[in-house]
Amino acid sequence: MDGPRPDPRFDGKLALQQRVLTVYRAAFFEALAQVCEHGLNVCAGLPRLEESIAVTDQILCANFHAIKNEHLLKGRLYLCYQRGLPDWLETCAPDTLIVEANPRYLSTPAAIRWMKRRDRPVIGWGLGARHPSGSTHFWQNWAEWPREAFRHSFVNQFDAFLTYSRRGAQEYEALGFPADRIFVAPNAAARRPSRPLVDRPMEFNGKPVVLFVGRLQARKRIDLLLQACAALPAAIKPRLVIVGDGPEREALEKLAKGVFSPAEFTGSKHGAELAAYFSEADLFVLPGTGGLAVQEAMSYGLPVIMGQGDGTNDELVRPENGWQIRPDDLPALTKSLRIALSDVKRLRAMGAESYRIVKEEINLEKMVGVFVEALNSVK
Repeated sequence: MDGPRPDPRFDGKLALQQRVLTVYRAAFFEALAQVCEHGLNVCAGLPRLEESIAVTDQILCANFHAIKNEHLLKGRLYLCYQRGLPDWLETCAPDTLIVEANPRYLSTPAAIRWMKRRDRPVIGWGLGARHPSGSTHFWQNWAEWPREAFRHSFVNQFDAFLTYSRRGAQEYEALGFPADRIFVAPNAAARRPSRPLVDRPMEFNGKPVVLFVGRLQARKRIDLLLQACAALPAAIKPRLVIVGDGPEREALEKLAKGVFSPAEFTGSKHGAELAAYFSEADLFVLPGTGGLAVQEAMSYGLPVIMGQGDGTNDELVRPENGWQIRPDDLPALTKSLRIALSDVKRLRAMGAESYRIVKEEINLEKMVGVFVEALNSVK
């Protein structure tokens, strides 16, 4: 009898460029390193101080190289130059290179040229290539042609693309990149859950529990969550638990006293303490953008309400397991909460679907598998 099939592997040395190495991404790189037969080399620099990004230089099983990021201009004009990128490639001599496919990174073309001169493939990893105007008919405006020519040229210098969503894949394809060389790897921040689905009763144990977990900052729009909970009918008015800390905590606690005084601010929680909050909740809500706790909430069988972002969560939060709303839309948030909390049986079914999605479709193991598929396609 045949034994279990081995996990797919990349028989080569891989180099991977990042602008910054976030703490949450380290687990993915560690898992990827384990399937690269001849090693994984990662380079990254530091963010701007105002970004408040948690970074690390520790990746198990991989070689990390700290590179100097030079941040130029700000806002929509922001550019980044990573000094010494070709020198790093000389040192690690990879068979394949994966880079962030962002034209704002001025040193990336030099890295691509280094690889191309040695006839080695380069894979772009990006969110997509949506036109800045949002229009799909930019060709009708002759003034856009130079910019569009640059976008075509930038995208088509890669040998393959990795992107988080079908939306991103469609945007690259719209720029003429071959569909069979675009690989969709939904963004995962956690491994496949090993724990069983939390068994919740088909009726609320007192008030329904609405949970937020994350950094307390303006873009998370917790202010709207307070207002939306206050606007719900008394019969489904929830117990709102806000787990986390951050620069907006004092202001939010002050706002809560006047808007929704029952709101509970617990501060940061980790490990078993955090697991208890996930297990006791009925619904997870992230009204703004970002938020790595969504997948962890889903692994505890929680349905999700979250703000729409750049498409990276389109695969994660679907009508079957939650609601995506515009980040600044208080009426939509209030309506979604009312619908969610009005039918316990439906809510539990949506939670079970959340669990299935992160167990079977979107997890670190699946993401690594897509990366290996892309790597093997360009050998």
